[in-house]
Amino acid sequence: MMPLRYIFSLALVCLHTAAFAAPCVEPPPDPANTYDAQHTYEKLLRDYPSIRIASAALPVDVNRLGDQVYAQYGDRCLKLDLYLPLAARADVGMPVVVLVHGGGWRAGFRAEFAPMAVRLAQRGYAAVTVSYRLSGEAPYPAAIHDVRAAVRWVRGHAGQYRLDPRRIALAGGSAGGQIASLAGVTGHLDRFDPGAADSAVSSAVQAVVNIDGLSEFTTEAALKYEDDPRKQPSAAGAWFGGRYAEKSALWAEASPIRYVRPGMPPMLFIASAQARFSAGREEMAARMAQAGVASSTLVLPDTPHSFWLFDPWLQPAVDAVVAFLNRQMPGKG
Repeated sequence: MMPLRYIFSLALVCLHTAAFAAPCVEPPPDPANTYDAQHTYEKLLRDYPSIRIASAALPVDVNRLGDQVYAQYGDRCLKLDLYLPLAARADVGMPVVVLVHGGGWRAGFRAEFAPMAVRLAQRGYAAVTVSYRLSGEAPYPAAIHDVRAAVRWVRGHAGQYRLDPRRIALAGGSAGGQIASLAGVTGHLDRFDPGAADSAVSSAVQAVVNIDGLSEFTTEAALKYEDDPRKQPSAAGAWFGGRYAEKSALWAEASPIRYVRPGMPPMLFIASAQARFSAGREEMAARMAQAGVASSTLVLPDTPHSFWLFDPWLQPAVDAVVAFLNRQMPGKG
């Protein structure tokens, strides 16, 4: 007899096979793209000798549906991986967390968030890790468009996978934290979502989690690093297609803090001990409070950037995400 997980996975994959019939092409591997857990571990081990790469092994109570195509531009396909708790109640849709990887807008892999996705699934959340077009392929705001398309795919497939379309959160780390924040706080603006014109399915979300990502590009602290003249170009400069002096309007437009308003999604900030990576966080939280919007902040002491890739820090981050989302997206029934 085939294992239950295999039967469940096979049935779901068969349902999805015909969604995109055109040829599907992904760019070849980029040898310069080294933002992953192993390379980061090698850089951090000397200063943090007790860290361990967090496991992405699939436990028996979680099912993974990999390589689902959520958007296609010509023959270029964008994919996501869906992690589902097998013990979810059949009568209540699962809340969802869509996870956006980091890498300075020009690098990284969706597998970065597989360990967090597994642990979220074990806590009753469906978790989705997404790939998006990096700056070398498509500059700002393509990544925002892609993430909004991923949210629409999730909501559009809610019935198929027993997801709750009323409880979808966006989360990300580093550049992914900024992307998730901007995509999340602009859910009311179709200019960040070209697909809105052709779909009745919303790409708005109900909560946002920004893990060590910028909230404001134009502060002195952010510009010191993101517009460093010694870098030609800097990571942000490559994404925007120019330095701050050349593309100041885009640098400002991409700052999530500019979109604080009553009724925006609540936000959890999880920060490392490296303050430069979360520039604008405190001011954004203050503006949200003035607008009557809930926010919460967790700063993990003595942590490097990219702490979510490693134990012992991943679990406290997951615990904070679950506690926050349980408050802000409570279930029905």
